[in-house]
Amino acid sequence: MGVLRFMCLLLFLSICWDGAAVHAQTPDATAPFTFLKAGRNKARVPVKLHRNLLVISATLNGLGPFNFLLDTGVGTSIITKSALGDSLGLRKGQLFRVVGAGGAQTGLLAYQTDSVRVQIAGVVAPHMTWLVLSEDVLNLSGYIGVPIHGILGSELFRSFVVTLQSEDGNMLLENPATYRTPRGGRWSSVPLMLQNNKAYITATVQITDSLTLPLKLVLDTGASHALSLELDSDPRLVAPAKRLSADLGRGLTGLVQGYLGRVANMKLGRYALRSVLTSYPNAADVHRRVDVPRNGNVGYELLKRFSMVVDYPHQRLLLRPNPKFRDPFEHDMCGIELLATGPDFRRYLVLRVMPGSPAAAAGLQVDDELLSINFLPASSFSLTQLDRMLHSEDGRTLLMILRRADGNLHSAAVRLKRQI
Repeated sequence: MGVLRFMCLLLFLSICWDGAAVHAQTPDATAPFTFLKAGRNKARVPVKLHRNLLVISATLNGLGPFNFLLDTGVGTSIITKSALGDSLGLRKGQLFRVVGAGGAQTGLLAYQTDSVRVQIAGVVAPHMTWLVLSEDVLNLSGYIGVPIHGILGSELFRSFVVTLQSEDGNMLLENPATYRTPRGGRWSSVPLMLQNNKAYITATVQITDSLTLPLKLVLDTGASHALSLELDSDPRLVAPAKRLSADLGRGLTGLVQGYLGRVANMKLGRYALRSVLTSYPNAADVHRRVDVPRNGNVGYELLKRFSMVVDYPHQRLLLRPNPKFRDPFEHDMCGIELLATGPDFRRYLVLRVMPGSPAAAAGLQVDDELLSINFLPASSFSLTQLDRMLHSEDGRTLLMILRRADGNLHSAAVRLKRQI
C-alpha cells in the first residue's frame, strides 16, 4: 500500500481558469527568500522525516509555526487547509478550478494569495505567493501522522543552495554566490534541468535485460516512493513481467491504481542502484496534461540514500552515498494502509486492505482500529514507526488486537510476506 503515493499534489492536478491552464508561479528570475540578517551566507534549518517525506516548520505573517512538506516537485507553494488561510486573513485573489486526473472535474477551488511573509529559521520571504485550497481533500496530516498545513515548493530551492542530510535532522541553506562545492571523490554531479520552476534529471534505467534508456524524471522530494514510470510517456517503456497490482496512492478524484515492479538497475551520476522498487500508474489515473514532457519521477525513498545538494542556481544535483545507500527497496509486507486520527494523530484506522495480502488472510477489515501491536499499545508508536514495522522483515509475525466498527475485538497474527 502507498504512504503518500499520490506523488504529491501537483502531479495530479492542474489549476484552470475558464477552461485554460494557468500556472500561478512567480518568475524564475526571482529569489523569494533571503537571509534574515545582513551579511549572513548560511542558515541551518531543522527538518524531520515522516514516512519518507520531509517536514519543516515556518511562520506565516508572524503566526505559527506551521508544518509544511518540502517538495521540489511543486512549482507554487500550497496551503492545503483553507481554515489556515481564513485565520491568517489572507487576501483572496484570482480563483481557480482544480482539475483532477484525466481532466475529471473535482469541484475543488483554489485561490491565489500574495504578499505572505514566510519565515523559516534564519531566512525570510517577505512577499510570497501561495495557492490556498478550498478543502483539505488529501488529508496530508492523516496520511503522515503529524499536523501538515501545506506544501512548500520551489521557492526555497530557487533562493539557496540546499544541502539535505535528513539522517542528521537538518538542512543547510547557503548563498549561491558564496557557495563552495564540497570536496571529496565520492561526490557525483548530476545536471538539473529547470523548467516551469520544477527540476528534472536524466537517469539511465535498465527497463529489460536488453533495453536501457535515458529517462527524464522529476526530482520530487514530495513523493514517498523510490521511482515512478509513466508507461505512456514512451512506447519503449513496458511494465515488468513480474508485477503486483496495487493502489499506488490517492489523487483528487480517488485512488491511483497500477502496478508495482522493479527495475534491475538505475544509474544516477556515477552511482548505480539495483532492484529499485518502481510504481507504474495506470495512464487513465495520471493526469497527462503536463506542461513539460517527462517519463516519471524519482522520490525520497531513493533520494534518502544520499547526502544531497539541490543546487537550482547552478543547475546541478550533488550526490554522495550515505549509510542507507545499500538498504534494500521494500514494499509493504502486510497489505494494509493506516490512517492516523485523533487530536494527536495516535489513533489508527485501517483505511484499505489489499486483496490476497497477509492482512486479508488474517481477517483484517476496513475501519478496524488498531489497538495494540506485539503487546504494545498502538498509540505508543508514531505512524512512521508503524510503517517501518509493516515493511520490516519477510516472515516476521506481528500480533495485533483491533476493534471492529461494531465495537467487538479481533485478534490477528499477521505473517509479513515480501510480495514483490
